[in-house]
Amino acid sequence: IKRLRMRKRTGDRDSKKQKTAGDEAGVSSSAQPRPRSRLLWWVKRGLLVVCVIYVSVPFMMRLFPDIIKHLVYSHRVSVPFFVNLSQPADLYLNHTVNMYLKSEQGISLGVWHTVPESQWKEAQGKDLEWYQDSLGAGIPIIIYLHGNGGTRAASHRVGLIHVLSAIGCHVLALDYRGFGDSTGEPTEVGLTTDTLYLYQWVKARSGSSLVVLWGHSLGTGVATNTAVKLIEQGIVVDGVIIEGAYTNIRQGGAHHPFAWFYRKFPGFEYFFLDTMAENNIIFPNDENLKRMKSRLLILHAEDDHIVPIHMAQQLYEIAQSAQNSENQVKMIPFAGSLGYHHNGLYKDPHLPGIIREFVHTLAP
Repeated sequence: IKRLRMRKRTGDRDSKKQKTAGDEAGVSSSAQPRPRSRLLWWVKRGLLVVCVIYVSVPFMMRLFPDIIKHLVYSHRVSVPFFVNLSQPADLYLNHTVNMYLKSEQGISLGVWHTVPESQWKEAQGKDLEWYQDSLGAGIPIIIYLHGNGGTRAASHRVGLIHVLSAIGCHVLALDYRGFGDSTGEPTEVGLTTDTLYLYQWVKARSGSSLVVLWGHSLGTGVATNTAVKLIEQGIVVDGVIIEGAYTNIRQGGAHHPFAWFYRKFPGFEYFFLDTMAENNIIFPNDENLKRMKSRLLILHAEDDHIVPIHMAQQLYEIAQSAQNSENQVKMIPFAGSLGYHHNGLYKDPHLPGIIREFVHTLAP
């Protein structure tokens, strides 16, 4: 009997020890987070951060309007990187001179002047005075006004300069204030002032040569603003070409890919579109075309993902109605299957012929 009792007590103690050990092991294993639960924790935190940023951006735009200015102009994005803008020959523009003009006190503008390709050899080693004198030789001159972001050295801009030079035109491409190596900060009034100054500088040296304004994207608003300002001075620009043009910056902003994220956001117009207007960012191509008298060429790709082609169609109809003449206004759409999008029209093999024909119609 004693032995049986002893065995029972020993068994009970062993059972208690096993149970305690099992409980401790259970506590230890439950204290360590499982990999799946850790991943879920990070996903939840990441989604929370994204939601906070998404909701904060519209309020930041309204409280700090300089943000919207930087988005519209994107002038701090100086692509391509590591390019010396004072050396256009590095980009195979061997018949180009770099110069700096002062449009206002404290504003220095970086400008490239490229002569026609036929003068490539003659231009070698020539100074700024030779380039200026060449403007009065009766050869068409195109002032190129680029879009937002980057500099005059962007690949599609250099590509267009090559095309225009190859068909026998002078090209003057500037970086507006705040862009590239130009000083100052961009505003709509400032960009228009810079272009007016360059136009007047060219006209003072061009003699009887035709002078055409070519605006791309944001530059279309600069081109039409400039043409209207000149009309107020009694001057009609020989011709205006707008490529990838929007009706006005408000509608252009509403259709921009960035706006896709916020188009359904409550108060989208108040936070974004009204903020642009209240900070004098308007670029009203539609209103400008009602007043312009210059011969106009509209170029647009059907697959333009930045500015939908229906805006170009609207501008075409506005300009035709305002000038009451089919001969004064022409629109050339480029098929979406070509894949030119917003910046690639310079690649089209028919573009040189289109520009030659347009310039020919401007001849007195």
